[in-house]
Amino acid sequence: MTFQSSFQQPFHGNISEAPIVLGPIADEAATAATRRQETHGENVMFEVAIDGATLSISMNRPPVNAINEEWIDRMSQLLDSHEPREDIRVLRFRSSLKAFCGGADIDLLAERLSSAAGIDQMLQTVRRMQALYSRIEQSPLVSIAEIDGVALGGGFELALACDFRVASDAAKVGLPEAKLGLLPAAGGTQRLTKLFGAALARRLILGTEVVDGAEAARLGLVHWVFASDQLAAKTDEIVRRLASVPKGAIGANKQCIFTAQERRGDGFETEVQMTKLLYQSPESMNLLQAFLAKRKR
Repeated sequence: MTFQSSFQQPFHGNISEAPIVLGPIADEAATAATRRQETHGENVMFEVAIDGATLSISMNRPPVNAINEEWIDRMSQLLDSHEPREDIRVLRFRSSLKAFCGGADIDLLAERLSSAAGIDQMLQTVRRMQALYSRIEQSPLVSIAEIDGVALGGGFELALACDFRVASDAAKVGLPEAKLGLLPAAGGTQRLTKLFGAALARRLILGTEVVDGAEAARLGLVHWVFASDQLAAKTDEIVRRLASVPKGAIGANKQCIFTAQERRGDGFETEVQMTKLLYQSPESMNLLQAFLAKRKR
């Protein structure tokens, strides 16, 4: 994978071209928080809020934030608009519903699978989801998924594409597509295996196991777990810490980690090249000089 040297633009790539899509249905959900809204007609699919250096995207497509073509389009447009901004460093995904995200839209899946042409269209949708999640994974922003309620199939695949995952103890996460005779094709088989190993990937994917937030934390699937009534406040604390890191440093460190993770190229040379760029960054040099000045006092 070839990365761009600028931290102000995303570096894109594909995960795999697996053959078919996800889509378990989660429980019913109801709307919640009020946020500054991005609207499409009278429907609010995503509620958007900017707090300092953090862009919060709250999914709001009742009942379970099911993913369809418009969902992919709108999410991509939000990233196009906000990702390049110098003042945005953190990308926070959350939900305004009881569910985080229940996966692919079952109605869309049923419609598409009724014809050969529809199957081809569904495969293109799978590839679009892969590309979107790869973009989030490789973004110069640091990303965090705040999971309360269910995150199944494509919803958990979105979370796996994020740098950090924080869940409530009431959360339910998993990739149970095999129950439907399918597989988690928006990067699920690849990321779960790459991040946590084949043994855990087999347990969740082949075993179709759905685990709660506490078990997800024990297994390492999420980085933190909190009680539901503390989730937002605790995530706020984590986000504030992440937002204090310069955007250039975020992009450079992510690039080095990704090089090691993918085992492509010379990771040590990547560290040198990224360090060289940070030495040329006014923000990095100002922080370093301020630190050195304090030590001299």
